[in-house]
Amino acid sequence: MAEVSLSGVSISYRGSDGSQYPAVRDVDLHVPAGRFVSVVGPTGCGKSTLLNAVAGLLTPTAGTVTVDGVPLRGLNRRAGYLFQQDALLPWKTVIENVELGLRLRGTPPAERQERAAELLRRVGLAGFERSYPHELSGGMRRRTAVAQTWIVDPDILLMDEPFGALDVQTRQIMENELLTLWSGSGKTVLFVTHDLDEAISLSDEVVLLSAGPGSHIVGRYPVELPRPRDLLNIRTEPAFTESYARIWADLREEVMTGYERSTKQHLDRTR
Repeated sequence: MAEVSLSGVSISYRGSDGSQYPAVRDVDLHVPAGRFVSVVGPTGCGKSTLLNAVAGLLTPTAGTVTVDGVPLRGLNRRAGYLFQQDALLPWKTVIENVELGLRLRGTPPAERQERAAELLRRVGLAGFERSYPHELSGGMRRRTAVAQTWIVDPDILLMDEPFGALDVQTRQIMENELLTLWSGSGKTVLFVTHDLDEAISLSDEVVLLSAGPGSHIVGRYPVELPRPRDLLNIRTEPAFTESYARIWADLREEVMTGYERSTKQHLDRTR
């Protein structure tokens, strides 16, 4: 188990003209060990930027990222990252893709194949071990990607809109399967999504980022829904609709602010 903290984290990008664009500014966020926390906010508010900082793919311009109180230097070796697009190798079978992380770690062939086969069974892909990625549906590719990330047993799971490209029904099935894997695992999850329904359904807490530039946290909302959760029916529960209304009231304001700013910037550029 691992806890993640961001203290005074600011991240800026250098523009083509040499100017600095402040993506996020003065972000303080603590994710306790074993908790599932989702980050939402307007388009372009820096959600993925924060995730990349926790992964060690970006170094903050200011502030510190810590894991169990130890400042992060370089890649976060305790984290697994599930991107928006899967990283499946098209020339390898499903089981070869899943066991790749163990192979790179030097795990003996028999052990890694056994572990990969068991994990594929858990995500509903038993019988597809020898299939290739192009032979799979979108949902099956996502299951494979989840198994590929999970098999190396990371303490922290970083997920960047992993189900955004799926249809609604498949997405809900995948969300259920993710929670089944996660429950009781002790893994800490930081989940980025543009879908407020998804954030509430999955999470212990939802964090709201403001419109950019210089995005910062403007709201933190505990989700008071009991676990285990049946995500196929959870949206009809009164506690869900109450949480949605409370968070959406603030998110809507940030979305409109972001829209107005982007419209103004576009008009300024065209004048």
